[in-house]
Order: sequence, then structure tokens, then C-alpha cells
Amino acid sequence: MASKAQRKPLTLQLALVAFLIVWLIAAAFPFLWTLWGSFKVELDFFSINDWTNALTGDRTEQTYGRPFTGAGYYGAWIQEEFWRATINTFIVCFFVVCTSLTIGTLGAYALSRSGHNYVFWLLIIALIFRAMPPITLVSGYLPVFFDWNIWGYLPTAIIALVAINQPFTLWMLHSFFMKIPKDLDESAKVDGCTQFQAFWHVIIPVMWPGVITTGLFSFLLAYNDFAVTALVLSESNRTMIPEIAAFLGTTQTEGNVMFAVAAVVSATVPLFILVMFFQRQIVSGLTAGAVKG
Repeated sequence: MASKAQRKPLTLQLALVAFLIVWLIAAAFPFLWTLWGSFKVELDFFSINDWTNALTGDRTEQTYGRPFTGAGYYGAWIQEEFWRATINTFIVCFFVVCTSLTIGTLGAYALSRSGHNYVFWLLIIALIFRAMPPITLVSGYLPVFFDWNIWGYLPTAIIALVAINQPFTLWMLHSFFMKIPKDLDESAKVDGCTQFQAFWHVIIPVMWPGVITTGLFSFLLAYNDFAVTALVLSESNRTMIPEIAAFLGTTQTEGNVMFAVAAVVSATVPLFILVMFFQRQIVSGLTAGAVKG
């Protein structure tokens, strides 16, 4: 049994529980409020005269005969074919993650096992490029994309996102590789493995949580990107985030706000599922410094 000195006072425990409850409510409220509002009409959810209309759904009931409606989801997914943007998003994310991890693992492993001084400067240059706003890098790609007539297509966005994401992937994977003792490589080569076999059969299984963590961050970068995809993709090839912005319209064109609200909920749900599914791997990857030789 824990000694009395180790036990937390009851008031402190209650304060911690209260703080966690308040924090969870504050963190979840924006999404829950948006989820609730996605089943209302615009005059209810964005009511200026009385905000309680968003709770009661008076205008929604007047319009559809019930306080809730799926008109926003129907308009976004069926009328505006939001499913096309969803498919485009997952195609882009899949190839960005696969390409970034392939180049990143090979490059980071090579740098982590190299004893040359230029490794430090390569990583510094990569860090500088990662610190630059993506929009400044994409502007340099656009003339080439236009000259080669490849602007507007999904592979163009994949190329741009991989180029922007690669320095981050390289840095993160390099830090994971550095925490794995080089003795594992040497032991594998003594047993008859080539350098690549040692990398693939010995090192990668050890740092698999780190690969998953890096892949998840790469996925999130591509999934949530707006600036790059809005610039390099045509209207017919939009991903979800630019498509949601298009639902809002501009000062010259009228948009449908509830389509955007429903699309925001639809785009957020997969992220919750993904994080919940990979939560153990994420924690293991972020605490990979505990790897022992």
C-alpha cells in the first residue's frame, strides 16, 4: 500500500478531476457544436437575433417539419459531389505518405550511419527549407508546372507536398535512427546480412513505432493542406479542404455555408478514428528514446 506521504490530498484529486473535465469539455466543444449545427439550417445555426435557435432548431422545423435535417450532408455529398474531393484527398495522402517514408527512411538511415561532417549541414539546410512557408516554395514550382502542362493534376500536388514534407520526415526519422545502437547493424552483418538487409530486417522492425508516427504526421500534413492544393489543383481535382473553402463562396459568389459545415464534420471524423486507432503507436513512437541496445 502506498504510504500516506505518497497519497494525494482529496482536494488535489478533486481539483485535478475537475480540471480534466473542464479541459475535455473545452477541447471537444467546438467539434460537438459544429456536429450539432450541421443538422440545422443556416438561419438557426448562424442566428443573429437569438442564439438559442441553434439549440431548438425553430427555423429548421418550420422548413423541414423536424428540428434536425441532413440537408447539409445531402447538398455537400450528393449535389456538390464532395465524395470526389474525399477520394482525391486519400489518393494524395496515400502517395505522399508512401513516397515520404520511402525516401525518408532510406535517407535518414544513411545519414544516421554516416560519420561525415556534411551530415550536420544537410540537416540544417533541410530544417531551413522546412521552416519556410510552403507558399513561397510552391510559387517556384508553378512556372515549371505550367511549362510542362502538368498543373491541376493530383500527381502535381503529390510532388509538391512530398518536397515540402521531406525535410520534416528526414529530421524526425533521423532522430529515431540515432537512438538505435549501431551495434545492431554490425551484429546483423556479422550474421551474413548486407547493409540493406540489416536495415530492412533488423532496424526497421525495431523503430516501427517511429515510422508509424512519422507517417501519421505526413498524412496530417497532406490531409489538412490548403495552400498547396488550392494553388496546384484544378477545380475538378480539388481535395477536401479547398472544396470546403469553395462551399463558402467569395465576395463575388454566394456559397452554401451549411454544405461547408457538414463537410467540415465529414472531414474531421476520419482524423478522430485514425488517431484513436494508432494512439499506442503514436505514444510508442514519441517515446522511442527508451530503445535499448
